[in-house]
Amino acid sequence: MIEVEVVYACLERQFLRAFAVPEGTSLRAALTASGVAEAFPELDLATCPVGIFGKVVADPENQLVQAADRLEIYRPLLADPKEIRRLRALKAAQARQSEQ
Repeated sequence: MIEVEVVYACLERQFLRAFAVPEGTSLRAALTASGVAEAFPELDLATCPVGIFGKVVADPENQLVQAADRLEIYRPLLADPKEIRRLRALKAAQARQSEQ
């Protein structure tokens, strides 16, 4: 058995659980075994993006977890960061123009 940790955060609360899985367990199977789906019924573990230590895993069905891995479940972004920066820059430019 190896120890792993699963983390997930939504706006209202967080999920953090350390537990043991058999060696050779896939990332998706470890997430299912963590109980996160019961704590967050709206979460679709079959399709949500996941990663290990901040790096997205493209194929969680075949990615095996290692001892001490931090398994992360990612939420979709509410807004595109590039678009937010563009709008902020536009607003700042408009504010500078109105000051002149």
